[in-house]
Amino acid sequence: MKESNNESLENLRHSASHLLAAAVMELWPDTKRTIGPAIETGFYYDFDFSKPISDSDLPAIEKKMHELVKSWKRFERKEVSASDAKKEYQGNPYKLELIDEFSKDGQKLTFYTSGDYTDLCRGGHCEHPSKDLKHFKLMSIAGAYWRGSEKNQMLTRIYGTAFPSKKELDDYLAMLEEAKKRDHRKLGAELELFMFHETSPGSPYWLPKGLVLINELVQFWREEHRMRGYQEIASPLVNKRELWQISGHWDHYKGDMFIATMGENEVYGLKPMNCPNAMIVFASKTRSYKDLPLRLSDTDILHRYELSGTLGGLLRARSFRQDDSHNFVTEDQIADEYERIFEIAERFYGVFKLQFRYRLGTRPEKFLGDAATWDRAEKALTSILDKKVGTGKYEIAEKDGAFYGPKVDIIMKDALGRDWQMGTIQLDFQQPQRFGLKYTAPDGTAKTPIAIHRVIYGSLERFIGIITESFAGSFPLWLSPEQVRIAVVGKDHRAFCHDYARTLMQAGIRVTVDDSNETVGNKIRKASNEKIPFTLVIGDKEMKSEELAVRTRGAKDVVPTTRDRFISMLQQKIADRAIDLTPLP
Repeated sequence: MKESNNESLENLRHSASHLLAAAVMELWPDTKRTIGPAIETGFYYDFDFSKPISDSDLPAIEKKMHELVKSWKRFERKEVSASDAKKEYQGNPYKLELIDEFSKDGQKLTFYTSGDYTDLCRGGHCEHPSKDLKHFKLMSIAGAYWRGSEKNQMLTRIYGTAFPSKKELDDYLAMLEEAKKRDHRKLGAELELFMFHETSPGSPYWLPKGLVLINELVQFWREEHRMRGYQEIASPLVNKRELWQISGHWDHYKGDMFIATMGENEVYGLKPMNCPNAMIVFASKTRSYKDLPLRLSDTDILHRYELSGTLGGLLRARSFRQDDSHNFVTEDQIADEYERIFEIAERFYGVFKLQFRYRLGTRPEKFLGDAATWDRAEKALTSILDKKVGTGKYEIAEKDGAFYGPKVDIIMKDALGRDWQMGTIQLDFQQPQRFGLKYTAPDGTAKTPIAIHRVIYGSLERFIGIITESFAGSFPLWLSPEQVRIAVVGKDHRAFCHDYARTLMQAGIRVTVDDSNETVGNKIRKASNEKIPFTLVIGDKEMKSEELAVRTRGAKDVVPTTRDRFISMLQQKIADRAIDLTPLP
């Protein structure tokens, strides 16, 4: 059976992890090996070194890998007994732990050998390593706890990547270089959007310019959802343990929550998601089928205790906002409500010219409720996606649903071609039952509603991080914290420039005046470095006529227009939430 392209790439990268381990053992024979899987961006191997190594050691390891692979003709498979496997790894507690675990589960123990290197492995390798495994690169070194637990030994993880061809490897490395230039953490500091501080790891401080981004995104969200029948609420950030026990989060999510004991017996949890509070609001009054769909939306700040090693600027933070909503529907309203949510997703991602696709997440191993209810929910979502995008034309992520129901994730592709999981639309039969929610049906009976949990941006922090990188900090006009910069030629022009700036402000434009003693050239360069969409240089000529010379971000030529026409153009582009800045009228 021919392997898929994804499977072939995974096998190549897993083979590269073996090659990495072989090189390390040649250079540092007393090293203890652990595991080395293929991952989405390449591969890694975790080692317990007897002395520290650093990034400066990577070239030597890579050189040794190129030397060794020349003799790697194929991978030879051999089944071994637990006792023989343990003899091979005497003194290596990590491999011994794995051997005991696999044996207990009844799994076959297999060794794979290529060249002079043998490793405990389940398989999945390239067929001809000496020919196939040529285009690889070691990327970085990081710390990693054994089995991901802070209670275990800290290991050294070496990351690498591998591709079938030199061009694919070169293209990937070029993309990474471009990504470094666009890194939202670097741009966030340069553009004074946000900052982090050691007193609250993983929680961003939003600076004045960055808060403009938050507020503009929320304003757009409010306008669009108000027109679609959504009602905005806000709820407590802290709730007693009992709420999280009812919802199921205490059993399924407690390890990711910030928890505090107050007084002698009261235990509280800082909310990691909004759904239990939305259930409380639904239950606050008698509901009828005439009230459904009931769409309760909010943008409250959430907190999740992400491990420090997983934090990554805005992309993985401990405090963040979601453009959340909990839509309560009857079972026969599910398909129509999903279609309406899909329309919102198309509107929001269309504004940013972002490509996206849908992915179905099915029942996880640990879940609330019964399998039959889950099967019904998954069948409903499968039918909806089949109709929306076509049978077989969407991804399926097995066992990736929320613990209370299956979900449809929105996977976004950014300007660098990277995929990000952003919005999600989750179907929940469980929590309404656990909270005892009821509505009166047309026949007068009490029925339980179904909840649809959905976000479109996802985390606003993550969304801003991604669009910062996607736009390289050059935000669309409507989002730009500063939309116009007026460069004053001389002190005789200051009063006029400030008067025109007030006119722009009254028209709803965000504008600043640079009346410093610097040269005009320096002022223009500063505005360009700060990625201001439009810069006006105002001197004698502009004071004496209605004409303006407009410098558009990224353009070489200065475009003439009038003062009034410039304001009208700005207002129209902002109202349209246009991406491009040209043409001027």
